[in-house]
Amino acid sequence: MDVDPSNLDPEIRTARQLAIASAALGILSLCLAIVPVCGGITSILGLACGAFSLRTERSRTAYVGIFISAFGVVITIVYTIFLFISRR
Repeated sequence: MDVDPSNLDPEIRTARQLAIASAALGILSLCLAIVPVCGGITSILGLACGAFSLRTERSRTAYVGIFISAFGVVITIVYTIFLFISRR
């Protein structure tokens, strides 16, 4: 039985939307990691959305979004270090 989103509490609805945004930004950050500024900003936004979502509702989507965004941060940092080393 599916829950009608229009009948949900506004806080829970916002938390679910932030969890989905966190996962989407995490996936996007993996793609944008080759441009360090874009990948870093997208990853940080994904982490923030996931953290705000977890304040209201503990959902698997928020945890996955945080994990993927954290992985995007790591990839961005590693790629940035690789760029600086390769320019020498």
